[in-house]
Amino acid sequence: MLEKEFYRVDDVANKLDVHIMTIYRYIKAGKLPAYKIGKEFRIKHSDLEDFLEATKTTKS
Repeated sequence: MLEKEFYRVDDVANKLDVHIMTIYRYIKAGKLPAYKIGKEFRIKHSDLEDFLEATKTTKS
């Protein structure tokens, strides 16, 4: 199955099981890069993967 290249904010929120406003806050804070197309944001698949990798914690 092919992954989408871009996700809508609500798709990312559902995928991560967080509220949509959390994703908007990450975008506004510059933690999650996004492209504004018209009135909506789109998140590139590779940017989401990078974001998840950067927020990964390890057991100590």
